[in-house]
Amino acid sequence: MTAAVPEVKHNPIPLYSLFTANIISLVGNIFSAIAIPWFVLQTTGSATQTGITGFFTILPVVLAGFLGGTLIDRLGYKRTSIISDLASGVTTALIPIFYFTIGLEFWQLMILVFLGALLDTPGSSARHALLPELAEQAGMPIERATSLTHVIERGSRLIGAPLAGLLISIMGTANVLWLDAISFFISAGIIGVMIAAPKTVKSEEEKKAGNYFAEMKEGLRFIANDKLILAIVIMIMLTNFLDSVFSGVVRPVYVKAVYDNAVSLGLLIAANGGGAVIGGLIFASIGHRLPRHTVFVAAFVLTGLQFWVYALQPPIYILAASVLITSMGAGPLNPIIGAVEFERIPPDMRGRVFGAVTAGAWMAMPFGMLLGGVLTEKFSYLPMLIALGITYFFTTISMAFIPAMKEMNRKVQAAAD
Repeated sequence: MTAAVPEVKHNPIPLYSLFTANIISLVGNIFSAIAIPWFVLQTTGSATQTGITGFFTILPVVLAGFLGGTLIDRLGYKRTSIISDLASGVTTALIPIFYFTIGLEFWQLMILVFLGALLDTPGSSARHALLPELAEQAGMPIERATSLTHVIERGSRLIGAPLAGLLISIMGTANVLWLDAISFFISAGIIGVMIAAPKTVKSEEEKKAGNYFAEMKEGLRFIANDKLILAIVIMIMLTNFLDSVFSGVVRPVYVKAVYDNAVSLGLLIAANGGGAVIGGLIFASIGHRLPRHTVFVAAFVLTGLQFWVYALQPPIYILAASVLITSMGAGPLNPIIGAVEFERIPPDMRGRVFGAVTAGAWMAMPFGMLLGGVLTEKFSYLPMLIALGITYFFTTISMAFIPAMKEMNRKVQAAAD
């Protein structure tokens, strides 16, 4: 007579609480992503200053990624998430406070935008680092949890972007930022009440005893020694550079010139998010049967086709439908990257490595914003769209020939054996 195997009790509530907090925070961030560039265009009419705004939105993500990852590992993932949300909420609220009281100069807006992004980044990385333990607690495979996380991220655009465009037209740009500030406070409350801090590998004494910059270098060394992670970071750096030129400058300038309303901008961003959600859901259901490398390259190439559709300047409903289809390629990208990261990065190094990966992937984006603003003002949006389409295609198709990239198929092949 064999002993009965004790039934493992799963608790999905903390995982779904994390998903809920992410939805609320991300929708608020979409409000800011639309409201702030639109505010600059309305008040200045300058593509260059719109690019400068994008620069001060992305640069702090890079700085916080490099310098804040070790702090995340030391403070703990839950604590970092709460502190980051509260600080970001206060910073965001100061934008409408200043605007409606003492006035808001462009340089003041840039400082607040910089601080908001600087404080928000560690919280985002910390919530990402919470995922494996919460997925295990819920009894959910990590591939599905990773896919759902990125479906939520993309789905937030589907919800937040058209809503932001509508609310801007009803409430005004500055008032919409109040909603973003409130979303940070709600997210902090959910994380604080519904999620227990996971146990870490290192003790508190070991964390305090270590050298901060030595630990930061350890994370960078891990990336340098892992050829697949390093190849992914470099390639995402290049594609993010091109994406930042488009989304940060070319797209808002294009929409203002061709359609002349914020609702159209919100609709296109929503179509982008909706397509990625569909692609992510498809990958969540069948992705484990497919070779990751092939899907990764094909998905990137499909995503790049949107530049050519924009260049045709079709009616808004045709453009939105086309963006929805091409954006399905974005769905599998982050889930594949996330699965690779969780397979290869030690649990006690997630803050450092995730932060460094984020910083590396975003490093070129501030310069893309600045260069995009200058070039768009000089050449206009149509030549920029053609140049982006050509460059994006050759950049992404090159991933089919990089040997290190094929290592992402390792787990799929092992499972088949």
